[in-house]
Amino acid sequence: MIKSAISLTLLAGLTANVQAAEPLTVQKLNSLNKIGNISVSPDSSQLIYSLKTPTGSDLYLKSLSNPKQADKRLTSYPGSESDVTWLNDGKSIYFLANRKASHQVWQLNLTGGEATPVTDLALSVNGYKLSPDNKKLALALEVVPGCETISCTIEKTKIFDSEKHHAMVYDQLMVRHWDTWADRFRSHIFVADITENPIKDAKDLTPDWDTDIPAKPFAGMEEVTFTPDSLNVVFSAKAPSKDHAWTTNFDLFKVSIEGGAVENLTKENLAWDSQPQFSADGRFMAYLAMKKPGFEADRFGLMVKDLKTGKLDEVAPLWDRSIDSYQFSPNNRAVYVTTQDVGQKGIYEISTNFGDVRKVFSNGSAGDVQLTDNKIIFSRHTLSSPKDIYQINLDGSELTQLTDVNKTNLADIKLGEFEQFSFPGWNNETVHGYVVKPWNFEAGKKYPIAFLVHGGPQGSFGNMFHYRWNAQLWAAQGYGVVMVDFHGSTGYGQAFTDSISRDWGGKPLEDLQKGLAYITQKETWLDGKNACALGGSYGGYMMNWIAGNWTDGFNCLVNHAGLFDMDSFHQSTEELWFAEHEMGGEFWAKNADYGKFNPASFVDNWKTPMLVIHGLKDYRVPYAQGLGAFTTLQRKGIDSRLVVYPDENHWILNQDNLIHWYDEVFSWMKKHTQK
Repeated sequence: MIKSAISLTLLAGLTANVQAAEPLTVQKLNSLNKIGNISVSPDSSQLIYSLKTPTGSDLYLKSLSNPKQADKRLTSYPGSESDVTWLNDGKSIYFLANRKASHQVWQLNLTGGEATPVTDLALSVNGYKLSPDNKKLALALEVVPGCETISCTIEKTKIFDSEKHHAMVYDQLMVRHWDTWADRFRSHIFVADITENPIKDAKDLTPDWDTDIPAKPFAGMEEVTFTPDSLNVVFSAKAPSKDHAWTTNFDLFKVSIEGGAVENLTKENLAWDSQPQFSADGRFMAYLAMKKPGFEADRFGLMVKDLKTGKLDEVAPLWDRSIDSYQFSPNNRAVYVTTQDVGQKGIYEISTNFGDVRKVFSNGSAGDVQLTDNKIIFSRHTLSSPKDIYQINLDGSELTQLTDVNKTNLADIKLGEFEQFSFPGWNNETVHGYVVKPWNFEAGKKYPIAFLVHGGPQGSFGNMFHYRWNAQLWAAQGYGVVMVDFHGSTGYGQAFTDSISRDWGGKPLEDLQKGLAYITQKETWLDGKNACALGGSYGGYMMNWIAGNWTDGFNCLVNHAGLFDMDSFHQSTEELWFAEHEMGGEFWAKNADYGKFNPASFVDNWKTPMLVIHGLKDYRVPYAQGLGAFTTLQRKGIDSRLVVYPDENHWILNQDNLIHWYDEVFSWMKKHTQK
C-alpha cells in the first residue's frame, strides 16, 4: 500500500509538470537574460560577467575557487555596464557605462565603495583597451578627420549643426554602410595617460586618416592592442584609399602612443588581417589572416611572428577550419581557438611549436574563451539552451556549468528535442542538417514543416540559440523544423564553403531538395506535403529562387531581405567586394554570372504564395529588392503580403518589431499549412 501511494504521488507530480509545461513565446524570448563579456581575474580565482536583463545591464562577480557560492551583484545603476577589464593588482576593474550623458570608462574597487569615472570626455567612448603596464588607455572615439584635438571635433560639430542645408555630398564610395549613411565622423584610436583623474583629453594617433579604426559597424576592440612594452598600439584597419567598397584588404598597423608615423606590418598580404595579440612574455605577435583578396568568407589562418628572430609562420596551415577567435596559453606553448565545425562552434588547442590540433570541446556554440592555469572558461549556447558560462579542464574533461541565468525564466518552458542528421547531397557529398521536433510532439501524428534556410550564404544554422531565427519558436507553434547546411555553409572545410561562389542556385538548391526528401523519409512524422520555406538575406534570395525553380515544393514562402534582381543588387549594395566575388566581377563584366542565377529571370514560373519582409534601413540588400519581388507577385495575382519596417536594417532588432515580425510569419504560415 505504501508503494502504491508513492507511485500515485509521483504520477500526480509528473502529470502536473506536463500540464504546467508551456511553449516558448517571442515575449518570453525577449525577456531572457543575456550574458555579455566575461573577464577572469589575474589570479584566476574569480570572474566578472555582464548580464543584460529587460531592465538594464549589470556586473556580477563569480568565485571560481568556490563555484557553488552565490554570484555577487556588483552594480545596480540604471543603464548599461559592460566591457570589464581587471587591473593587474586584481583589486579593481574598469568597465564601460553610460552613467552620465555618454559612455565613459569607470573604475570599481572590489574591496568596497562606489564606482568612479576614469574618463570624463566630451565624446562618448565606444571601446577601450588597457595597456599591459596599466598606465595608458586606448580609446575609440568618433571624430572629424583632420582634427588634432577633441575640442576641434566639438567645435566643428557645432558648425555642422548650425548649417541651414542638410545636403550630403560625396566624392567616393562607401556613401553608406549597413544601416547608416556616411557622415563627417570617423572612429579613431586615442591614447590617454591614466594618471590624469578623470581623463579629460586624449591624443588621436591617426588624426589625418579618413577611415574607421576599428572598422564599423561590427569590429570592436579585439582589433586593437598595445605592444608588450606599452609604447605602441597595433590595430587592424583599411588604409585611407578610394577602394574601400571593393577591397577586403585590412592590414595591421603600428603607431607610437605619442603619434607620428604609422607602419604597415602586413602590407605583403592583400587580403584580410585581423585581431592582433601578443603573448604574455612579449616574444610573439599573432593575428588572423585570409589569403584570397576580395573574399570575406575565406579561411582565417593563425599567423605567429617571433619578434626575437623576425620569423613569421602560419600555425597549423593544413587544418581546414577558419578561426573565429583565439587566446595564448599562459606558457605560450599553445593557442586555444574557437571555430565552426560540422554544425558546432567548438574549442581547439593548437601547438605553437608543432601545429598539432586537438579538439577540446565541440557541442553547441562556444565563445568568450578565457584561460586559467588549468582550465578554460567559456560561454556556450545550443538549440535548446541560451548562453551560460562553463568551465572545462584543458584536456576536455569535467565540463561544468557555472551559471544558469535563465533558470527561473525557463522553468515552465518545454523546448523541442533536436537531432543532427546527414545525407548525400550534391555529387553525393555529405551534407549535414538539424531537425527539431514540435514542443508537444506525439508519436503517430503528422506535423507541418518549417524549412529554415540560412543567410550568408557562407553561414550556418547550427547548434546555437538564435534570437532572430530561433528554431524553438517554430517548434513552439507545432512545426517540425528542418535546417540544412547546404554547399557554401561554414564549418565543413574551406572547399565546401568556396563551392557556392558563382553557383548560388546550383549546388545549394540540390542540397535543400535532397535534404528535405531525406529527412521526411527518415522522420515519417514530418509532413512533406505541408511545408513552408523561409529565410533571410541569401535565405531570402533562395525563396525567390525556389519560387521559380522548385515550384511544387512548398505551400508558402517567407522572404526576408532577399535578393531579387542581381544586376540592380550590385548597383545599390555597399560592400561591392561581396557581389563581385560571388558573381565573378562587376555586373557589366562579360564573364560575370549575375544573369545565370537571377531570380528575376524565372518569374514566369512563380505561383507559390510569398510573404515579403524588408527594413528600409537595409543598405546591404536595399528595400527595392523586396519591393521588386512583391510587385511581381501582385502583378501575377499570386497570394502575397509585404511587411516593411522603417526603422530596421538587414535584421530585426527592436523587440516590439520582433514580436510583430514573428506574428506576421506565423500567421502567414498558419494560413497556408492549416488543414
